[in-house]
Amino acid sequence: MTRTTRRSVLLGTAGALAAPALIRAQGTQPIRIGEINSYTALPAFTLPYRNGWQLRVEEINAAGGVLGRPLEVVWRDDAGRPQDAVRLAGELLDNERVDLIAGTFFSHVGLAVADFAAQRRRLFVASEPLTDQLVWEKGNAYTFRLRPSTYMQAAMLVEEAAKLPAKRWVTVSPNYEYGQSAVKWFKQLLSAKRPDVEFVAEQWPALGRIDAGATVTALAQARPEAIYNVTFGPDLTNFVRQGNTRGLFERRSVVSLLTGEPEYLDPLADETPEGWIVTGYPWDQVNTPEHVAFRTAYQRRFNDYPRLGTVVGYDTITAIAECIKRAGSTETERMVAAMRDLPFGSPFGRCVFRGIDHQSTLGAFVGKTALRNNKGTMVDWRYADGANYLPPDDEVRRMRPQAA
Repeated sequence: MTRTTRRSVLLGTAGALAAPALIRAQGTQPIRIGEINSYTALPAFTLPYRNGWQLRVEEINAAGGVLGRPLEVVWRDDAGRPQDAVRLAGELLDNERVDLIAGTFFSHVGLAVADFAAQRRRLFVASEPLTDQLVWEKGNAYTFRLRPSTYMQAAMLVEEAAKLPAKRWVTVSPNYEYGQSAVKWFKQLLSAKRPDVEFVAEQWPALGRIDAGATVTALAQARPEAIYNVTFGPDLTNFVRQGNTRGLFERRSVVSLLTGEPEYLDPLADETPEGWIVTGYPWDQVNTPEHVAFRTAYQRRFNDYPRLGTVVGYDTITAIAECIKRAGSTETERMVAAMRDLPFGSPFGRCVFRGIDHQSTLGAFVGKTALRNNKGTMVDWRYADGANYLPPDDEVRRMRPQAA
């Protein structure tokens, strides 16, 4: 039964389960968040993500909740299937009586739930899906997205890719909405900065079913000077292994979306290729006060280190709590109004959900891969503030006709 029970999530003090007493003292019902994610389809990301939102719920409830009411998360597993996610969203609204929907990982799943949220006129805080359609072409009044999008992360990487001498590029990406969007924007943005580059080949393996040997061979035959990689998870591991074995990466630059995230970097272990330009999360090296406090709390609670998914889950609950505080209510239209231009704090710093397109300004770290003690890590990294990697308002209005 994939449900976080009231007993497991309404915590009065760390380690003390005091939900019934807390509810009696407040005389109010919990604020219920319906959360949907691809827990069994991609556990490397979604399980640390779940730990992240659980930690934040516990912190907020220990401090008295929101508007004097505790938070309760009722979560479901969509197994990476859009039709299941939509069905579960309906069940959460109709049977569990949740106040809003949050979560999703894969872009096609997020788009399906966003469409459902618009039809039902209910708030949807999309935690993880990266496709730009979610806030631009298919954006709607009820959907807000937390993570930096394919456009934003492509723009961060293009800033570095444009400095490379390489002119002949190839791309490899999973053949679904996220991958298609990531390649489209990288090609468009790099070509604008470097009109001399050409893209000489593309490979589109099916998500989770990459034939890595054939993919590597096809890319090598195009004689590229640089590679743009968008694969992640087990596909990335297989691609790297075959690429290392067959010499694909030798004397070639590689720019790779998401690869610096510990969820995907850790499984590479001593096979981690060095010198790739990546977006990611150097969890052990970020020593700002807000991140140190977050990292310490997470390690104390779970005896483990945070992944990027942890930050995403944590920030999702923070944003929802700030929204409800600002709205002074869990009434949908008031929450939707509160989400526009909503500021919220993250372990990465202050962020805002832009009113014009409902995109958060949460950023990402950009750096290079390296091997340290037979493990992959990020070096020469910097934090790229998401606010600096979004198109101007007039371009947003063109892509999102309903933009303010």
